[in-house]
Amino acid sequence: MARVLLQTTIPFDAQDWSVERFSMLADVLRVAGHQVVARNRARGGDDPVLAGLDRSDFDQLWLLAVDTGAGLTERECGAIAGFRRRGGGVLTARDHQDLGRCLSALGSLGGVNRFHDESVDPADLRDDMDNPEISWPNYHSGANGDYQPVLDCGHELLATAAVCSGRIEWFPAHPHEGLVTAEVPGARVVAQGRSATTGRVFNLAVALDGDRAADGSMLGRALACSTFHHFADYNWDVERGAPDFVTERPGRGIKDDPARLDVFFDYVRNIARWLTPTDPGRGE
Repeated sequence: MARVLLQTTIPFDAQDWSVERFSMLADVLRVAGHQVVARNRARGGDDPVLAGLDRSDFDQLWLLAVDTGAGLTERECGAIAGFRRRGGGVLTARDHQDLGRCLSALGSLGGVNRFHDESVDPADLRDDMDNPEISWPNYHSGANGDYQPVLDCGHELLATAAVCSGRIEWFPAHPHEGLVTAEVPGARVVAQGRSATTGRVFNLAVALDGDRAADGSMLGRALACSTFHHFADYNWDVERGAPDFVTERPGRGIKDDPARLDVFFDYVRNIARWLTPTDPGRGE
C-alpha cells in the first residue's frame, strides 16, 4: 500500500478549502489500506514537507491546488519534479479560472492544466451563467451535491465491478470546473463531462503515463483533475458545509442516491493503485 501526502496549497483557513474539508477522501484512502498524511501548507516561505518531497518516503502526492496563484514556491516545484523523477505519483486538482494556477510551474503536469487566458473572449466560453464574476474556464457540470454523467474514454481508472457496465458512470458535479487538456506528449483523457448549460464536452481528468524528463528519464505517473470538488466533503455530503463564499444552491442527488457515490469511491481507490505502479524500475 502507498504512503500518501494529501496536501493543500494554502495555510489553514476555516473559511477556505483547507485540507480539513477533504476528510472523507482521506478516510476512503485509509480504509483502502494506504497511509495518509493530510496537511495544509505552512505559513511563509518554503513549506518544509513539500520542499523536501523528493527526499521523503512518500509514494504519492495528492495536491489540492486551492490557491489563487501563489500556492507553490520555486523550491517546492523543484522538489515535486524530483519526486516524479524518482517515480513518485502525483494527482493535481484545481478549479475554475485561475484557482490553482501555481500548477503551471510543474512542467508537463502544469502543461495539461490550462488557466485563464486574456486572449480568449470569456463570452464565447463561459459556461456558468449564474456567476458572471467567474471567467473562463468554468465548465458547469451541475450543482454541488448532485451527480454528473461521465463520458467513458476507456481508461482503466474508470473500471469497477460494482455496476453491470463495468465502468464508473457518475462523478460529483460542480457549477464551475476548470480545464485540463491532453495536448502534451504522453497525455491521455481519462473521463469527460458535458456542460449542463451549453452542452460542451470537457475533460474531467487527464493522465500522464510514460512521461519523460528532459534527460529522457521516466517520470512517475500523474493525474490532472478539472476540479478538487470531485473530492471535497461538501460535494460528497452537503451537510458537511462549505466556506461562506459558496452561495450556489446545492443539489440533493447524492443525498437521495448515495449508492452511486459508493461506486465513485472505486475511482479514488483506482487512482491510488495506479499512481504507484508495481514495476520497481519506473522513474529510474
